[in-house]
Amino acid sequence: MLTRLKKRFQLWIASDAKLAHNIGFTPNHVSATGMLFAIFSGLAYWNWQFHQIISIMAPILLLVSGFCDALDGAIARIYAQTSTFGGFFDSLLDRYADGFVLCGIILGGLCHPFWGLAALMGSLLVSYVRARAESEGIGMESVGLTERAERLLILVIASFLSFVWLEALSWGIVALAVLANLTVLQRVIHFYRASHHKK
Repeated sequence: MLTRLKKRFQLWIASDAKLAHNIGFTPNHVSATGMLFAIFSGLAYWNWQFHQIISIMAPILLLVSGFCDALDGAIARIYAQTSTFGGFFDSLLDRYADGFVLCGIILGGLCHPFWGLAALMGSLLVSYVRARAESEGIGMESVGLTERAERLLILVIASFLSFVWLEALSWGIVALAVLANLTVLQRVIHFYRASHHKK
């Protein structure tokens, strides 16, 4: 759903992309930087309850990671640095980033382990289903309720809400688990229908 807005956002951050490029950053460098911020975010979620500053930094670091996810695409587009490996590398690091953040939330005791694991599996499968379907020539972009941008937004909003409502992040993980796995189902149905039309 937010994939189209992400493309518009990449246009808005063209100046940031030019600055990053002039410094010497390639899309792969930015992708790797985004994953590092996700790792730090996951560690902050893991240690959420030890200090208020840590709990504030967790969603902020996650937002920076999401910004990098948009910035690498903007650099690749503006400077014609797209490549098959770049797309593969970016997708791989996104999966690691999702895993680190959700594992941090689970290990930090910020949600019920069942819902945390369900959210983790759903998030990974959303991307797997897309990759598998597109390898068969069936597009999946914008199919389903929660692509990566929506999932990050749910976590960030729930994290900030938790400062005034302690259970917000826990319920955010429940929502993420339900919506991510529903998205998997939507994509399976889309693939089933599209593959039958191709016959």
